[in-house]
Parts: sequence; C-alpha cells; structure tokens
Amino acid sequence: MAESFDYVIVGAGSAGCVLAARLSEDPSARVLLLEAGGEDTADEVRIPAAFASLFKTKWDWNYETTPQKHLGKSAYWPRGKMLGGCSSMNAMIYIRGNRADYDGWRDAHGAEGWGHQDVLPYFVRAEGNTRLGGPLHGTDGPLHVEDRRFTHELTTAWVDSAVSWGMKRNEDFNGETQEGAGVYQVTCRKGRRWSAADGYLRPAMERPNLTVRTGAHATGVVLTGVRATGVSYVDADGAHTVYADGEVLLCGGAINSPQLLMLSGIGPAEHLREHGIEVVAGLPGVGANLHDHPAAPIVWSTKGTTDVVDAATPAGLLRWQLTKRGPLSSNIGEGGGFLSTVDGLAGPDMQFHIAPTLFYDNGLREPTVSGFTSAATLVDVASRGRLRLRSEHPMWRPELDPDYFSDRADLVAMLSGLRTLMEIGRSGPLARFLDAPFLPGRHDLDDEALTEHVKKWTQTLYHPVGTCAMGTGENAVVAPDLRVHGVDGLRVVDASVMPVVPRGNTNAPTIMVAEKAADLIRGR
Repeated sequence: MAESFDYVIVGAGSAGCVLAARLSEDPSARVLLLEAGGEDTADEVRIPAAFASLFKTKWDWNYETTPQKHLGKSAYWPRGKMLGGCSSMNAMIYIRGNRADYDGWRDAHGAEGWGHQDVLPYFVRAEGNTRLGGPLHGTDGPLHVEDRRFTHELTTAWVDSAVSWGMKRNEDFNGETQEGAGVYQVTCRKGRRWSAADGYLRPAMERPNLTVRTGAHATGVVLTGVRATGVSYVDADGAHTVYADGEVLLCGGAINSPQLLMLSGIGPAEHLREHGIEVVAGLPGVGANLHDHPAAPIVWSTKGTTDVVDAATPAGLLRWQLTKRGPLSSNIGEGGGFLSTVDGLAGPDMQFHIAPTLFYDNGLREPTVSGFTSAATLVDVASRGRLRLRSEHPMWRPELDPDYFSDRADLVAMLSGLRTLMEIGRSGPLARFLDAPFLPGRHDLDDEALTEHVKKWTQTLYHPVGTCAMGTGENAVVAPDLRVHGVDGLRVVDASVMPVVPRGNTNAPTIMVAEKAADLIRGR
C-alpha cells in the first residue's frame, strides 16, 4: 500500500519544524516531516558556547564553495544536519533585520504581502521574549528569546568603547531602530540553546497526526504532469516514495531546496538537460541569486582579563550542567551593532560581531593566546552568485558559488567596517584590555594590504539565501504565496525564498517565513 499524507515536508530545520507544528495543529491533517540528519542529541547542541564544535561532524552537511576568484580560496559553509537544522548549531543571535528589507521585498521584487507591517505580526507570534514586550515583541511564542546569562567584561567594554567612538547605545536591535551598539539577545531558555526543534517540533511530536522520520534523505519530488504528488527518499532500509494528497513543502534551505527542485526537473532548462534531467518547469531563477553575509575579523591578544574558552574545563562544564550559568552559557558572539559606512542608505550595511576569545576561520583553530575578536559583517550585499548541480545523482553535493566581492562596492564597505573596528579598539575602556594586534599583526595597513587581509580571512556568517527567490519577475521561483511557478501542489518555505538577505542574522526571519507560510497554506 502506498503511504499518503496531506502534507509532506522535506527538511526539519528552522522552517520545517515550524510548519510541522503549525500544520499538525489541525487534528484532521496528516503531516509527514522528513529529515536527512539524525536527532539533535549531541550535548554540544544544548551548550551555547559549544556550537562551533559541531562543525565538520556528522551533525553538519559540511559544504564548501567553489574557489572564490576574489578571495583566492574556497569557503567552508556549515549547515545543520539534524532536527532543528541550523537552529541547532548556530550562534543563537536573535535579529529580525531592518524594516527596509521587507519593504524592499515587496516594492522591488513584487513580493506582495511581505512588507514590514505584513511580517511583523509573525515575528511577534513566534517570539517568547523574557524582557521585551508589545507591541513590537511577543512574550508567549514558541521561540524563547532572552538576555544571555553570561556576558564577558570584554563585550561590555567594547560596547562602551563603540559608544565613546560615536555609535548610539541600543538596548533592542529589533525595536524602533536597528542602528547602534549593544549586546545581542539570544534564542536560549534559561541558559541553554532553544532551537526550532525545542520550541516547535518537540511539543507537536506528541500528536498522532504528525510523523517524523530522521535519516531520510529526499532524492526527488514526485510529479504527475505538472503537479507535485509526493517525495522519494532513501534511508537505511532503502528507497521509498510517499504521496501527498495536499501539498509537498520543501524546507531544505538555500542549498538543498534548489538542488531538489533541479533534480526533479524544475530549474534552468539548459542546465538540467546537460545532466540528462527531463525539464518539467523551466525556471531560470532556481539556484540563481545565491548570496551570503561575508565576515572578516580584527583580532587582538588580551591582557588583564580572561578568555571565554578558559571555562572549557570539567569544572566549567559541571557549573553549566548544574546552574546553566557561567561562560559556557555564552553564545560567543555576545555583542556588536549596526552602522552605515556611507550616508543615504535605506538601512545599515555593516553589522559587527564581538567575541571574547579568538574566533576566526569559523572557530576551527585552537586558540594560541587569550584573545578578543571583532568581525565586520557586510549585511547589504551587492554580489550575487549561483548554485548548480554537479551531477543528476542526488547524493552529489551541488556547486556553490556566492561570488564574494564580485561587486567592488562590497569590498569598499568591508574595508570601511574593518577600519572602524580598529578605531573602536583604540577608544574608551576596551583599549586597556588589548595587548597587541593579532590578526592582522599590525593596524597601519594601506587599502591594498587590508584587502589582502580580507581575501585571506573572509568567511561566511552562515546566512546563504535567495536561490528560490519569491516575487513576480522573470527570475522569481515562487510566488508571494510561496507556490513554485508552473507547478501545482508544491511550495518552498525557507531562507531560499528571500529575494534579498535581511540585514542581520537569518534564523528569526526564516522562522517568520514559516509562520506566515503556515497561514497561507491553511488559507488564513
């Protein structure tokens, strides 16, 4: 007997967990959630400070870009491969983005219904904030948001120094204004990570109408003519097909969702034919518009203070286990802020991330000295790349090319952001903790030398988007209701539908997209 459900959801990341929970609220709806990874059982998932230790493990898709012609190297892209997806291995920073982002989706890309006033209710509905309340914040939503239980003195000193340099102090980056410097709120609950799996999926798994299957790697969308009628997947027991009486919902993220569309015959027609894939819907925008937030570090060695990694001891772990407090409740990227590197922008183009330790090269290098990291992150990105198949075989990884810094404006903004970080390091109370420049080894660099630093040390801020962009233009992949153009019964619900990356960390916006999608699917 063929198995069928009303909804088949592919991917149990931030968006998939939300959809599974919201759609299964209707007891008559039969919902199946497929996840390629396993359950989120690693201790490092729960401990906020341990997130980077999940990189390059079985919990990680462990992607890598093509060699970047403006960097001279490839870039490693971690993506969560477990229940909760990236919300189970990110740095937990709760940022929604700027009002201009969503108004831009609506006005520049035809994403009607996605302006700031349209999406704000979904941010509020999702949020359970322990400090901030209405009308801009929710207090009883599934996604717990709190002030971090531990903030290092270096982070506080940086914020004070940024204010003395000239940035405004900001107590709420998701409030009336985004600009300024401050400490970040985090998606934690009483000092431990609170992922989309924790907030949405686990409570819903008690429902008899929700089925969750881990270790289930989707290999294609089953199509009957131009209608999606099911999903094929493989697991430890072999190949399977499940059918959807209602809709197939792709929540694989900016890499896996466009790959699955292409494998299923939905994408750039000529590219699909090159791989022997029959074209069902010729959509040139599938895999196009790939972009990400690039980040580059300014790092110092420190004196007269501690390093947050000093707590990575049995005693530090015991303290966290017993109290959920102390340095291991740090999310590492404790503070930062937003500013514009030039006048006249619709919103800030630069975000700073501050860490009271050495954190560069994705935190994969063992700290050799006590240190302090500040990173310039470009959040208004002009460069665009693309994703393409390497093979028609679903287990082959796709080719990822964000084409970092292909638009020179991105490099100019990055250099400005890095010079600002150097100046803040010399301003105010932070300076007394900074021993010497560590990366780069000196700060009197001209633009050419600083550009070389950018090329060597730029990394992802883990925010790829855009490869199934919503809108009405010729390169749009999904309509504003997230239905795939030219295919019935199929929607994409994840960060790939964002036509432009929001100014800030992308987890909260992805959860918002799924909250709104749940209403669209249910006809609300």
